[in-house]
Amino acid sequence: MDTSERLAATEAIRQVKSRYFRGVDSGDGLQVRSILAEDCVLDYMGCCTDPVTGIDHMPAMNVVMRGRESWPVREAVGMQVVSVHQGHDPDITIEDARNARAIWSFTDRFFMPPGGAFARLTGWGRYHETYTDRGDGWKLQTTRIERLRVEVA
Repeated sequence: MDTSERLAATEAIRQVKSRYFRGVDSGDGLQVRSILAEDCVLDYMGCCTDPVTGIDHMPAMNVVMRGRESWPVREAVGMQVVSVHQGHDPDITIEDARNARAIWSFTDRFFMPPGGAFARLTGWGRYHETYTDRGDGWKLQTTRIERLRVEVA
């Protein structure tokens, strides 16, 4: 790959991640599915566990999703959680014309429905991801969250 192809691939991957965040925060499962590789593996184990205290604030989030179709099209009925994600400082490595990896710093906030153990969860961490392009554009292949800190209020 030449420099312009690498730059174009890097920008395409940034757009994929932007669409992921927007789809997750708006509850648009079809949008999220559109950026996932058909055989993706999304590892959210420990995604709401504070590494400082060891407390898992949202154990129901501990899932490994396999395949694009495993992403729900609609939010679970009855659970009105609002999320806001902000991705920062992507470290993207284009390995070749079909494969890339990235580390994204991020902050996320979950606003919980009234009456729960807490009203808001704020977390900081890194997404460790791989991307693939099999001729239909760059797609998210794998993701794993590394938490640096989680706070609830």
